[in-house]
Amino acid sequence: MNKAEKIILFSFLLQGVCCRDFSISLPEKIKALSGSCVNIKCRFEIKEDDKYLTESARGCWLKNGTSLEKNVVFNSSSPKNNDLKGEITGKLHEKNCTTIFYDVSSNHNGKYYFRIEGSGGLKYTYTGNISTINVIESPPKPTVKLYEDEEEVLEDKQEVLEGSSVSLRCSAESLCSSPPPTLTWSSTPRIPLSESSRQQELISDLNFTATHRHHRVTFTCTITYQLQDKNKTAQDNITLHVQYAPKISSSCNGSDITVCFCEVDGNPFPELEWHLSGRPVTNSSNTFISEERLNSTGLRSSITLHQSLIHTFTLECVGNNTHGNASQLLQMPPPVDREFQCESFLCDDGVAVAAVAVLVIMFCAITCICVRLSTKQKAQNEAADTYASLQLSAPPSEYETLNIKRGDTQ
Repeated sequence: MNKAEKIILFSFLLQGVCCRDFSISLPEKIKALSGSCVNIKCRFEIKEDDKYLTESARGCWLKNGTSLEKNVVFNSSSPKNNDLKGEITGKLHEKNCTTIFYDVSSNHNGKYYFRIEGSGGLKYTYTGNISTINVIESPPKPTVKLYEDEEEVLEDKQEVLEGSSVSLRCSAESLCSSPPPTLTWSSTPRIPLSESSRQQELISDLNFTATHRHHRVTFTCTITYQLQDKNKTAQDNITLHVQYAPKISSSCNGSDITVCFCEVDGNPFPELEWHLSGRPVTNSSNTFISEERLNSTGLRSSITLHQSLIHTFTLECVGNNTHGNASQLLQMPPPVDREFQCESFLCDDGVAVAAVAVLVIMFCAITCICVRLSTKQKAQNEAADTYASLQLSAPPSEYETLNIKRGDTQ
């Protein structure tokens, strides 16, 4: 054995001896949710022989100091008298000091030391490694990441192509809780969701194929802790941006002048054209085109056509962007049925004139009759008045004269 090999062997032997010294393995920092629990994973080594670690060994936790009179907050041999309610879940005789504390609060913030006490005078407080407990009032936010075709999408991009496989992964830091925390998905606006969760690792994947309906939909992942007094939640969300080829809808209405409408939706923002018999059309004496931007992806256009163009040419609406194009032939209104329309007296100029003439003649006749009747009635009234006046002015009869004389004699 050469000198180098001897040095290496000596190092391994020295390491084995050192491992038999008093040492402890603790998490340096522990985050705990107020009202929940805290779990301290703990393992230790002792210098003495393992025979001093019996099943009757006890463990103690000290807070913010190593004084046995002032700083002991938990003693496994008298759990009812402890400031911290909990239990050592590990087996001390197997050098496992894993401990759980229940219903923690901000009063439990601090630095914690572990002490082992066994038989044969075994008593030792581990001061080399300590755990610092930080109690928080609200749970940490989960993290949502976007994957397209199993590749992570950069945070500043977050755009996917329609038809691609999309996965939203929600992961969260799991704090001690009973029952364990849960992850749930929701969306605005609401759409059907199908999720695949791995709650042991506190990871939830939302898998779907991207469509234009997912554009600008906000997906939210919520972590929920069910505590005794109330539930505590935290959220993270992501707004999906989907790029897609144009989608078109159209309609027409009118008679002598026909107005057709076309709406196109696409991302990136699309362009829209009107075609008459395959050729682009612009504003002219026979056509009038107007456009209106509906939103960041939608465009609405209308075209007004003279009746002479309707059944001479075919009308088509065409939309396009960098991902493709879409077109739609418009269903033109049926031709005007003159025979049907002539059932109305307003559809023919000659009939209309004749009808107006008849109405005028009837009006004049009625007016003339009314005037004649009124004149006749007036003449009769005047004759009656004349007769009455003549009766009043006539001389008295003999009979009336005789009666008057008799009256005077009496």
